[in-house]
Amino acid sequence: MKLAIAILNWNGKSWLEKFLPMVILHSPQADVFVIDNASTDDSVAFLKSKFPTVNIIINEKNHGFAGGYNEGLKKINAEIFCLLNSDVEVTPNWIAPVLDLFDKDQNIAAIQPKILDYNRREYFEFAGAAGGMIDNLGYPFCRGRVFEDIEKDLGQYNDEAEIFWASGCALFIRSKDFFEQNGFDEQFFAHQEEIDICWRLKNAGKKIFYTGKSSVYHVGGG
Repeated sequence: MKLAIAILNWNGKSWLEKFLPMVILHSPQADVFVIDNASTDDSVAFLKSKFPTVNIIINEKNHGFAGGYNEGLKKINAEIFCLLNSDVEVTPNWIAPVLDLFDKDQNIAAIQPKILDYNRREYFEFAGAAGGMIDNLGYPFCRGRVFEDIEKDLGQYNDEAEIFWASGCALFIRSKDFFEQNGFDEQFFAHQEEIDICWRLKNAGKKIFYTGKSSVYHVGGG
C-alpha cells in the first residue's frame, strides 16, 4: 500500500535538520513530504538544498495544525498518510508493523505507534503514550499517562490494541477515511483535533488502533 509521510512545518528548520535524516533513513517504503505553513525562516530553502528527495508543499498562510494538514494533504496521493511531527525521532522498522496491522483489518482507519519521551527515553511521552482513551465524563487520557503520572516503559504496552484516539504527533490514517470525514475540524487550530477526528471515525463504525511493535521518540508534550 502506498504510504506518504507528511511533516507539517512552521519555522522548524532546526527540527528538520535534526530529525528528517532519520525519517528518510528508516522509511524507505514511503514518500516523504514537508507541508510548509508559510514559514518566515529559511526552512524551504534549506530543504531544497539539503534534502532534494523530499517533496515540499507550500501553504499560502499559516493555517495551524488542523488547517495546515487539511490543505497540504489534498495535494498528496497515497493510500495511507502518516502525519508526523517535526520533533519526532523515528526508529528502525517503525513502519512495517503499522502497515501489517492496516493490511489485517480494512476497518482500521487510524493507528499510532508507541510514543516515548525523547528526553527521558525509558518513559512514555505525555501527548500520546500507548494510545488515547476517553473516560465516561469525556476526559481524554492515555495508556501510560494519566494526568501528570507518566509510566516507565517496562513492556507493559507491547501489545496491539484498539484505542479511542491516536496521537497526532505520529498518526497513521487511511486517506479515504480522512477525506470522508472532511479532514480535521479547523476550529481546533492546534491540539485536540486528532481526538475529534478519531471520535468521528468511531461514530462511523471504524476502528482506531495502537501497536507497541512500532516506537518513536517525541520531544514535545501536551
